[in-house]
Amino acid sequence: MGTPSALEVCRTELFTKVEDLQQKYPQAIVDKVVRVREMYNWFLSNPGGTDREFVSEVMQRHSVSKVTAYSDLAVVKTLMPLLASASRDFHRWRFNEMIMKTYAKAQAKGDTKTMERAAASYAKYNRVDLEDEQTLPYELIVVQPFTATDDPTVLGIKPIPNIQQKISDMIAKYRAETLDIEDVEFEEADLEFDTLFPLTKNDNDDGEEDLLQ
Repeated sequence: MGTPSALEVCRTELFTKVEDLQQKYPQAIVDKVVRVREMYNWFLSNPGGTDREFVSEVMQRHSVSKVTAYSDLAVVKTLMPLLASASRDFHRWRFNEMIMKTYAKAQAKGDTKTMERAAASYAKYNRVDLEDEQTLPYELIVVQPFTATDDPTVLGIKPIPNIQQKISDMIAKYRAETLDIEDVEFEEADLEFDTLFPLTKNDNDDGEEDLLQ
């Protein structure tokens, strides 16, 4: 089994310890994960940062090429939605944990006011005051009786009299106008390429010199 891509490793092991990463992946991928992790945190601290600022920051911090810096940028941008969603779930969980601990300490001290405020914050944050959404009674939904029709009046369009005859007449008219079209077979173009595109003295067989210029 080959080595996974840097993106896949960053996706699954972005916050894994460096020591554990070094036991599983080549050093180049470990360095990539460390840079992406660090620059992800940079993006959180600088939400208005531009791509150019990101690239410049990576190059300055880690002494990498611009190509590598842009590669890191692409990985971070790919991971941002996933990490943001995971971060929100984590913060929701931590908020509830903090509120429950506050409530427990207040209850131990008999501080009913703090207990009440903690309970109110918990209820508001988790929206326990709202009714649960009711399941739609799908078995009671009546399917609309759609019927196919070629009558344009159902759309408010005035029908054209004798429409089928008009269609037949138009087909016959344009078919008669195309009788003079002649089909010809494909022929190779007889071009004198040596005359039209003469090689210069700097040209070579494989074109490597031209590509380098």
